[in-house]
Parts: sequence; C-alpha cells; structure tokens
Amino acid sequence: MKHFQYFKTSISGIVLPEKFTFPFYYEPHLLAKIATTEVQAYLERQTDFSHNFGLEANDSALAIGKMFGVLVVKDKQNKIGYLTAFSGKLADKSLPEKFVPPVFNMRTSGSFYIKGEQEIDAMNAQLSVLKKDKNYLELKKLVAENTTIIQTDLAFQRNRMKLAKSNRKAQKKKAIALLNDLELEKLTKKLTQESYNNQFFIKELQEYYLAKIQETSKEFNVFKEKISALKKERKEKSNYLQQTLFSKYAFLNRKKELKNLLSIFNDPAIKPPAGSGECAAPKLLQYAFANNLTPITMAEFWWGSAPNAAIRQHKNYYPACQGRCKPILTHMLAGTEIDANLLLENLSEKQDLEIIYEDDVLIVVNKPAEFLSVPGKDIKDAVYTRIKEKYPNATGPLIVHRLDMSTSGILLLTKTKEANKALQSQFINRTIKKRYVALLDGDLSENSGKITLPLRLDLEDRPKQLVDFTYGKPAETNWKIINKENGKTRVYFYPITGRTHQLRMHAAHKNGLNTPIVGDDLYGKKENRLHLHAEFIAFLHPTTNKEISFTVAATF
Repeated sequence: MKHFQYFKTSISGIVLPEKFTFPFYYEPHLLAKIATTEVQAYLERQTDFSHNFGLEANDSALAIGKMFGVLVVKDKQNKIGYLTAFSGKLADKSLPEKFVPPVFNMRTSGSFYIKGEQEIDAMNAQLSVLKKDKNYLELKKLVAENTTIIQTDLAFQRNRMKLAKSNRKAQKKKAIALLNDLELEKLTKKLTQESYNNQFFIKELQEYYLAKIQETSKEFNVFKEKISALKKERKEKSNYLQQTLFSKYAFLNRKKELKNLLSIFNDPAIKPPAGSGECAAPKLLQYAFANNLTPITMAEFWWGSAPNAAIRQHKNYYPACQGRCKPILTHMLAGTEIDANLLLENLSEKQDLEIIYEDDVLIVVNKPAEFLSVPGKDIKDAVYTRIKEKYPNATGPLIVHRLDMSTSGILLLTKTKEANKALQSQFINRTIKKRYVALLDGDLSENSGKITLPLRLDLEDRPKQLVDFTYGKPAETNWKIINKENGKTRVYFYPITGRTHQLRMHAAHKNGLNTPIVGDDLYGKKENRLHLHAEFIAFLHPTTNKEISFTVAATF
C-alpha cells in the first residue's frame, strides 16, 4: 500500500485512543497532531504538484487555500501509520502519490464526466455567440425602447381618462343644481358618450400597441427561443451528468457496506451538495476500509490563505462540515465506536444563574458561558427554562434578546408582555447601548475602527456564518483596544446590529480584525471558554421611561 505512511517521528509510548474521533467536534489526538506536523513539513518543501495556496506574495495565479486531512490507521500486522488526503482537486489536477486517491476519479481520460463537460462547454459557447449577435442585441434594444414608449403612453392616456372621468362627475353634479330635466338628460347622454368614446379609444390603442410589439418582437423571439431551448438542453444534460456522478460515488464502512450519494442523501427533494464525497475525511476512510486498515484517529487542517466568505486560519484544525460530510460519514462510521458528541454535553447543569436585578416587570441576569439563552433541540436547560420555573405566572415572551451559548454576560428578560414589547422596540430602533469585552488571540495594528461585513448562515455547515455581500444581512461593529497582554489584545466591541455570531465573525474574518477571539471553537482555537462577555447595557426602563444601566465585569 503505497499510501500507507509510517511515522518519521517516534510514537513509542503514546497510548492509542479507545474510540475513533467524533469528526464534527474534536480536539486532535497527539498521534493526529504528529501526523499533521509531518504532512505540513512535506507541504512546505514539496515539488510533486503545483498549486497556489496564497502563501507566496509574488505568485500571480489565483490563490486557493485547501483543507487537508490525516487518518491514523493500524494494518493487519498491528503496525501504526497514517494516510493523508486533500479536499477537492489541486490546481494542476494531479494526484500525487503522497495522498490517497479520490473515491471516484471523474477526470480519467475519456470518462463520461469529461465528455459531458465538453458537451456543456459547447452549449455555453453557442449561447455566448447568440447573446453577442449584433442583430439580437439591436432587436433587444428596439423591443425594450418600444416597450418603454408604449407603457409610458398608455399610463399617460389612462391618467388622462381618469381626469376626464372626474371632470364629467363634477360637471354632472353641478348640472343637477342648475339645469332642468331635459337639459340634464341631454348632458348625461353627452357625458356617457364621452365615456364610451374614451373606453373605445384606450381599447383600440392597446390593440394597436400589441400588434406593434408583436411585429417588432417576432424576429427577436426567434433568438429568445433558440437561447431558451439551449438553456433547457444544458440544464437537462447537467442534471443527468450530476445524477450519474452521484451514483458513481459509493462509500464503504467497516462492515464493507456500500452506499452511493443518491442512497445516502435519500430525499428526492434535496440533491447532494456540490462537492459531496470530495472532502478529505471520506477519501481517507474509503481508502482505509477498502484496504482493511483500522481507523484510529483523524484530524483536518487548513493550508493556505482564507477564502472570502468563511473563516479559515492557516494550519488551524477544523471539524468535518455538516452539510456535505455528515450524512456520508454517518454511513461510513456505522459500526465504529466513536467519541461522545461534546456538542450535546450540558455544561449549564453545573452552573447557577445569577439574577443581578429584578423589579415588577424586569429581570436582568448574568448568563454564564456555555449556557443557552433558550432551549435547544437536544439541550433543554436554558435561561428561559430556569426563569420560567422561577416565575411561572410571568406573562409574555420573557426573552427580549439572546446571547450565544458560549458568550457570558448581561441578558434582559421581562415579566409582562407590555415590558417585552417596549424593550423589543428599543432593540429594533437600536437605541439600547451595549458593550462587550473580548480577548483576541493576537496583536492588532490599529487602536479602533468599524467593521461592516454582511453575514448569512452557512447552509452547508450550520450554525457557522459566512460573509456574503450579495445575500448577507448588514452587520456593523465598532471596536476599540483596551490593552495588549502577552501577545493577545483585549478589546471593547460595540455592536450596532445583532446578527448571529457577529462579533466572532468580525473578529476572525480576514477582512475584519483577522484575529479570532480566544477560545472560539468555531472560528479559532478551542480553549477552556470563549473569551467574550456582554459587560455593559443601558436602556430606558419599560415603565418609568428613565435610563437604567448595568455593568458586570468579565472573569477572564
């Protein structure tokens, strides 16, 4: 097995883990860390392939960082080694022997996928020629101009008719008081005829314009139909190609059970996400099971510059993604003993909820870190449930706003519907003053600033967020340095908006502060806790309408 690699570093004395890594939330085992170090050393000096990871400032090629993975395995002779893989494909489309092969190589010479791609490329070329055709562009412009002229004139004529109708109504009303019955009857007939004439005129005008549009659009529609037919054919070809590809990607587990993507994503309404099966983890497990190797532990790490949307730090470890990998790995790890899912660990059960202020309508609590604001799908213990138990007669929604589970600090609740509505209004109108304190994992070069990076949910890796300038919701944060300490920076955050993970994303993203919050297990490195705390809040009391404020110092 040319892909089975022995450790160059001595691993004698290292105790093997009892269970396999839970791939969606883990702290890498020492063996996985050693394997990672060896793979990273190879990446720094290798000449086997050409790919711009964005680590060389003078490289003019498109920079694309990439996820790599290591899988520590045991062979039939109980010898320990490791496998390594990369997600997706390399820029030069090579398959270096250092890395395990893909689950299915769609790019072998003469494959159905290559042929299908070529057919789609030919259709795209035809579409491009049609859309750039001089006659098509002139006809398109003419149709647009005529349509605008016609719509403008029809709007004008309808408005003119509306005014004429109002004038007739006023004329008749005035005539009732001044004219005799005969004169009034004569006038009424005249006004009625005017109404008929106007209706006939607008009907004739609409028919005339319709005929004119049809005449100018006839030749244009020939082009449109050709373009539409090509798009339809391209879509059908693309769907067929994708479905065939999904059927070719088949995955093993330790029982040698084989399932393809169509079986794994067993929902006709949901297609497997693009790139399913191309991530490092499925490649590694596939090779292990196909070659009778026993998986011991694994880890995935990022190599290179960060993408524009997601948070990725060079050399950092990351869990497998939820969207593409979770259904695949659920099948592949069936029958394998794996570590407990620490995401389901209820840490709040061991913590008290401190109430720092209470009156007839308002409750203010100091929420501990790793404590839910509202009940989750799997963990029911939360600020809401604790307060609901303590105040069973409280009316209204109780919760006014939320803090992330990992964030500690001040949280407002209300006992009445009226108080809740009053505070909600202040949050919506952004009149509430909030200040967070955070410890960042690095030095900042500036002393203060404003971050404006729009955010949306990463649908393929919930609950993580992405920066998205097209579909993201506006998110703004002001920040200011408090002090620097031992290579870390303590800052104040003043969020203007309140998006999910806003402060964590704005701190970690390369176009934000590019410095994750200490202990951020989603966007940075896991530690004892997330060093983010809601320290101060000021608002108008919902019944007295006087400003009230609270401050609770961070414990880190």
